[in-house]
Amino acid sequence: MSSYFANSRDFAINKLTLNNTNNNYISEGDALQYLHKHSATSAMHDSEERYPPPLCHEGTRDVVICRIEGWYGFEIPPEKKIMWVHAPAGYGKTAVAGTVSKKMESRTDLDFNPVGATFFFWRTSPERNSPARFIITLAYQFTISIPELAPHIEAAVKRNPMVLNKALEAQVTKLIVEPFKSLGELDNMPHRLVIIDGLDECINSDQESRIEKQYAEDQERVQVRILDLIRTLHSHNLPLCFLILSRPEPWIKQHIGSKSFQSITETLDLYQVGDHMKDVETFVRAELARIAEHLDPQPGDDEEWPGEDTVKDFLQRTGGHMLYAATVIRHIGDPYDDPRQRLQDILRGEFNSTQDLTHSTPFSSLHELYRQILRSCPQANRATMVGVLEELLAAREELWLRSKVQAACNILDRLCGRAPGRGIKALRPLHAVIRLSGDDDGSSSNSPFFYHSSFAEFLRDRSQPLPDVTINVQKGLSRVLAGCLKALSAITMDGQVSEEHVKFSLNHWWSLWFGLHPITDADLSSHFKALLSADLTACFIQNVMDNERSDNSLFYCLLDLYHRNGSLIVRRRPFPVYAALIEDLLSHLRSSADACFRHVLDPEFLNSHLVDFYRFSLFLSLYMMQLSEHRPVPAFDNLVQALRGLLEKRETFFKKLEESVEKSMHASNRDSKPAVMDIFKRARQDVE
Repeated sequence: MSSYFANSRDFAINKLTLNNTNNNYISEGDALQYLHKHSATSAMHDSEERYPPPLCHEGTRDVVICRIEGWYGFEIPPEKKIMWVHAPAGYGKTAVAGTVSKKMESRTDLDFNPVGATFFFWRTSPERNSPARFIITLAYQFTISIPELAPHIEAAVKRNPMVLNKALEAQVTKLIVEPFKSLGELDNMPHRLVIIDGLDECINSDQESRIEKQYAEDQERVQVRILDLIRTLHSHNLPLCFLILSRPEPWIKQHIGSKSFQSITETLDLYQVGDHMKDVETFVRAELARIAEHLDPQPGDDEEWPGEDTVKDFLQRTGGHMLYAATVIRHIGDPYDDPRQRLQDILRGEFNSTQDLTHSTPFSSLHELYRQILRSCPQANRATMVGVLEELLAAREELWLRSKVQAACNILDRLCGRAPGRGIKALRPLHAVIRLSGDDDGSSSNSPFFYHSSFAEFLRDRSQPLPDVTINVQKGLSRVLAGCLKALSAITMDGQVSEEHVKFSLNHWWSLWFGLHPITDADLSSHFKALLSADLTACFIQNVMDNERSDNSLFYCLLDLYHRNGSLIVRRRPFPVYAALIEDLLSHLRSSADACFRHVLDPEFLNSHLVDFYRFSLFLSLYMMQLSEHRPVPAFDNLVQALRGLLEKRETFFKKLEESVEKSMHASNRDSKPAVMDIFKRARQDVE
């Protein structure tokens, strides 16, 4: 946890995952399990989170896949051991990566598995949008794909379990390079392929800033850092090849075009390879035939639907864009409407025949298709539909664990005061662009809700949607936050937090609070007053007791709690006109934290409640740092007194807590360690 404690002032984090790494010794046989625990298993190509994985439609992308297989060579390593495949959004890069993984793993003519490891980055998944577990995940997969490597990686983890908390560059050396070198002669070892998809989806979310410029700089830095890690692995002449797929972001393109990469990297532009029109035609004809099987023939039809002229018109409109074709197919495949009429409506719409595949950003034809889909939505439900879309976009990162839209809409309905089921009903006409059923047709997306990120980008662009479909994400965020703050009032110290919308509120109100840019003064004032009326002591206690949550409002409220400029939560809302409310809120946060720790440290409470010890000791460490640095009265004395009472009745628990806090302080490398440990000494004075 050192990365969270060190230099804690004036920074913001949006996600926090707690992992107990206090143990400095791992027993025999536990090392690989420990490595597995810290791996991003959901980032692997065959993970449950990605099931069913996006794959290329049969008979499409054959030229691209053959080109990649030809470069890899199987038995003979390529001259350039890194291949970068790039293309804009919507070209099926993830499907290509998944298909290559599947085809290579299915080879029966080889006595080894050519796929050494895979990592599929994904912007909205905390486990997959950060580099933190990248090297660990590759190393874990190598223990499986290269069995002779397993004991050497296991030994590295057993020697120093804290390597999993070291810098990525150190992990590369200890978990991959040195284990490979321990095998001795590597020239005769089959080379394995490492597939890294969606490099541009790695956004370093653990250090994400809400300031756009800083956020963009963080993305560039972390993506270039991943490339440098790959180059480091390449420099050691290991039996590894690397297939990297991403959008052609300028910084990625520039780095791969530098001298250090040019001589070792083969670049493949997905647009330049293969016959995209042929691939789209294969897909369109197969899908239209599938839909036609379920249609009753209409009197007077001279030929079976859709007819060759209709197919050709449709293909011309796709411009070779598989994303456009797939979106139309989903739209016309609505089981509650007539596919013939829907396709005819699309083809009758405005169309610029000069658009071609090179005009991929923005997708002008795709955006027009999105407008047509929105026009088809009933006017009576349009206002509700807009509201739900605003809320989904505003809380997309917070809702990602509820990967099905139905579950997300149920929460949003409760928070925003709609009748149950009304939200999902309003979205039904958008089934072509939103995953209403929660099923995955194999298409690529960086959102659990939208089939493709381009629809979310389209909605955010106010120049794109219809006049009565203007999306204001801040309005949606304000509504969701208001609902969350209201839901906090249902939380009590001893009650169970069971309702999903209340759980969501307890987990995520702070994240929504950080992202809010109030539209009116009235909005801001109401949010302040709602937070002031919440029983934050009860909320904090629930955070301590729950061992399943990865998001912790107490952690963020404690950051710089006694800083002269106010805590992190308050400093994010620097509005002088509300100075009195801000002061009241700061006082509320401090008194609530004080009451929380006094309550949880009460031996009677500990005797009757199950507390997540590691989480509580972490929070207590952070709180004690604040107290030791600022010595607020009476909070400092209250904590000493609470610890003294704990020592008198639960001495074993007291000692365990003292030891855990000391380890946390040692890991944080903070100057305040002596002052923090002095609090325990003060608690001992009168008792001993």
